[in-house]
Formats: sequence, C-alpha cells, structure tokens
Amino acid sequence: MNGWEKFNDLLNKTFMSIQLKNLLAALFVLFILLLFKKIAAKILFSSLKRIAKRTKTNIDDEIITIIESPTLSLLTVFCFYIAFLILNLGVYYNLIATKILISFVILFISWAVYRAENILSKSMESFFRKKNYEIGLSFVPFFNRFIKVSVIVVAFILIVQEWGYNIGAIITGLGIGGLAVALAAKDTLANMFGGLTIILDRPFKIGDWVKVGDVEGIIEDIGFRSTRIRTFEKSLISLPNSVIANTAIENFSRRNIRRISYKIGITYSTPKEKVKEAVNQIREMLENHPYISKEATLMVYFTEFADSSLNIFIYCFTTTAIWGDYLSIREDVNLKIMEIMEDLGIEFAFPSMSVYIEKNVNSE
Repeated sequence: MNGWEKFNDLLNKTFMSIQLKNLLAALFVLFILLLFKKIAAKILFSSLKRIAKRTKTNIDDEIITIIESPTLSLLTVFCFYIAFLILNLGVYYNLIATKILISFVILFISWAVYRAENILSKSMESFFRKKNYEIGLSFVPFFNRFIKVSVIVVAFILIVQEWGYNIGAIITGLGIGGLAVALAAKDTLANMFGGLTIILDRPFKIGDWVKVGDVEGIIEDIGFRSTRIRTFEKSLISLPNSVIANTAIENFSRRNIRRISYKIGITYSTPKEKVKEAVNQIREMLENHPYISKEATLMVYFTEFADSSLNIFIYCFTTTAIWGDYLSIREDVNLKIMEIMEDLGIEFAFPSMSVYIEKNVNSE
C-alpha cells in the first residue's frame, strides 16, 4: 500500500460518525467563508458609513450601526450552517440545522428591530418636544417598553412555531393565568388607558394651574399610572389617570385674560348726579387703563338699591392671567376708584342699621 492509499484510507476513517475528509472539507470551507465574510462585511459597512456621513440626517448612521452587529452574527451562523451541510450527516441532522438557522434568523432580525426601537423613541421624543407635548414626552418610556416587549413576544412565538410546538395550546394555558392577572391589574390597565386619553386630548401640561374635581394646584408630574398635582398649600396629591380621564378638568393656565368682577357700595345720601358721574368716570378709567382688555366685556352700571348702599357693578378683564400681575392690576384699579370717589366727595357705604324708638304717650 503506497502513501496515497494510506492517506486516502485515513480520510475515509470516521470520527463520531463523521468522515475525516468531510470534517476537513467543512473546516476548510468554514475558514474560507469566515475570511470572505470578514472582508466583504468590512468593505460593505465601511462604504455604507461613508455614504451615510454625506447625508444631512443622522438616522441612516444609526440604522447602519444598529444592523451591523446582528448582520455580522447572522452571516457567521450562515457560514457554520454551510460547513455543517458539508459534513453530510443525513437528512434528519440537516433538518435540525435548518431549524436552528431559521431560529437564529428570527433572533437576529428581532435583535435589530429591538435596537431600532430607540430610533422610534427618539423620533417620538423629538416630535413631542417640537409640538410642546409634555404629556406625550412622559409616555415615551412606556411606548419604548411596550414595543420591546412586543418584539420579544413575537420572536418567541415564531421560534416556538418553527420547532413544531402548538402555540395555540401554550397561549390557551397562558390565557387562564393571564385572565387572573388581568383581573388583578384591572385598575392599572384603566390608568394606562386613562393616560393614553390624556395624551390624545392634551388637557394640560406640566406647570399648568388646573382644577380636577376638588383638587386644585399646579401639575408637577404626569406619569404612567398617575398625575401629581402640587396644591397651593404645598401638599402633593397623586390622582390616578383613570379618575382624571373621567373628571371635568378646569385649566386656568389656558386663559390669556382674567376677570375682575365686584360691586362697590356708596351711601344713600349720594346725589343722583354724583352717582352718574362716578359710574362714567370709573367706566372711562377702565376703558383707558393700559392693562384692562379692550376686546373683552367691560361693564360699569348702577345696578341696585341694597339694604345699606347704592351698588355700582364693575365687570372687566385684565390683559394677563398671571396671578401676581393680575393682583397688581386689580390693586391699581381699586386705588383709582378710591381716588375718583374722593374727588367727587362720595363716601363708601358699609353695613349699618338705623333703629327708631317710638315713644308711646298714654292718654288719661
């Protein structure tokens, strides 16, 4: 037996049911494929990155970075799959290898989608910031988690189906436990959908002065389950989003003007002419006041004969809704009214009562 025959016999020997020549061929092919993959991938992704740098947006750069690792991993698995087929172990083992390959394809595609969700979250965050939707910003982390969990669940279902398991039976089994969980999490789900309603309706944002039911204060935080309101007594109240979604909301910050409305009483001894003059001067003062709205309703009238006074009704709006500025304008209006009354010699009335004692004269 010559050397070639000995070498040929050596190649035909088996190791763990694998012919040595097939094993050597598989290793050689694997080495070539991995080397080719490394070179080709480097050229491909370097070219893609150079092209992406020329564009104005950063999204394509992020997409290339996201798919690079899953793509390289998938190509590596494919190289091992081709090498495995060369071992020629039979149809059964080749079928198992194909299922493994498909499972890895699903896994790596899901990995890429899972990582790509960050682009969607950033886009949503950028959109909400541009539109000044603070409520939407607070729910971006929730959507982030929801999409990632959905990707994992879908990938799991596809892989399980690929291996021939009855996913319907698994879902049915999980459905019984899921029903119990759903019943236990009923309030949490209600708060979640209540929060979604807040996002869509946008009734308020962080920093707004609102009144929700009996609770009044400043919106401090809008969360996944609840919204926190800082009252003017500085206490912090957390309201479930489901309660807010079903309650009338009064948003004081959405108004751009604020009302002044009250009555002033003057004494009954005031002559009719002075009453008319007082009404006219107060109306003129308000019409010319720089911080009283000219577009909104403005009314000054002598309206009633009260028990202890002649009442003049004043109704107007300031040009601002800011609390401190509003109080300053209202103070200025009050002082000007006092000045008008002083100039006209009119006295303000106050609650009083006159008591008349009748003297009875007894006739004899």
